[in-house]
Amino acid sequence: MKLVVGLGNPGPRYADTRHNVGVRVIERFARDHGLALDARRFASRFGSGEATHGGARLAVALLAPETFMNLSGEAVVQAVSALGLADVASDLVVVFDDVDLPFGRLRLRPAGGAGGHRGLADVIERLARNDFARLRFGVGRPAPEQDTKGHVLEAFSAAEQVALPDHLARAARALEAALFAGVSAAMNEFNRDPDADPQR
Repeated sequence: MKLVVGLGNPGPRYADTRHNVGVRVIERFARDHGLALDARRFASRFGSGEATHGGARLAVALLAPETFMNLSGEAVVQAVSALGLADVASDLVVVFDDVDLPFGRLRLRPAGGAGGHRGLADVIERLARNDFARLRFGVGRPAPEQDTKGHVLEAFSAAEQVALPDHLARAARALEAALFAGVSAAMNEFNRDPDADPQR
């Protein structure tokens, strides 16, 4: 069983904000694999089933915590325990927004720190480890006169919203590659400028 967590804030007020792009990535992954985030478990929207890729099948659970972002870790800890993940280092992937990456850029890593992201920081603190995979989705830096909090809690710009579906689709493919082929292989394919990626 693989557990994929999309970080965000609960409710319609935040659904379309930059800070919730992690949730939107796993929603796109769910749609691509015929899964649904329609259960309520672990204080989260939850879904599970089989994802398929090139004839291979994989048991996957999807988790979108419905706590606020900086309290995301408790839901993750509950799910990791209840689902009996064999090894967090190989069976957990967390997806979230990153203001230090240009809009639409992806960065997969097998481990690391929180990089200032409060949701990821809480996951690391509650798990008491940071050796799990993460997929960062770039949402760009705020304007000079805007603070980071205001930037991530706003909706994407009109131009970004036009491009967003393609970027979400690419992020879902990156997540699929990480689950089926491993993070290292997925990094080689997806940790680059999407404008230079012929498969975008």
